[in-house]
Amino acid sequence: MRYRLENAHKTMEEVDLLIQNGLFNTAANRMYYACFYAVSALLVANQITTKSHDGVKQMFGLHFIKTGIFPPYFGKYYGELFYERITGDYEDLFDHDAVSVNGLYPKAKEIVDKVTEYANKWLEEKECNQKTNQ
Repeated sequence: MRYRLENAHKTMEEVDLLIQNGLFNTAANRMYYACFYAVSALLVANQITTKSHDGVKQMFGLHFIKTGIFPPYFGKYYGELFYERITGDYEDLFDHDAVSVNGLYPKAKEIVDKVTEYANKWLEEKECNQKTNQ
């Protein structure tokens, strides 16, 4: 779990460099993947397995958004980041620009930061419970 969360944060640092260098399609790609790594960390920690990116999105919605752990707009943000990643990676004659990427950035950052915050609390509780049971 920690490895995936660290990877999410490192990936967001890459995004900053990509934006500074005008590499907007790659920045959109990396924002999505930062969120994917963070959400995957939650799923792994809760022994929820998936076989696809769509499965990660669905399980995040089912286990963390519909249960109220994260607000519904996180599902919308995650879906938007996924769509924009696909568009930038695979659509011919399409390029993200500074405006579109700067609109995505706070959404990706919020997901990564809030998922990390939740995961850290979850880990602390788990470690505390393990110490209590010893």
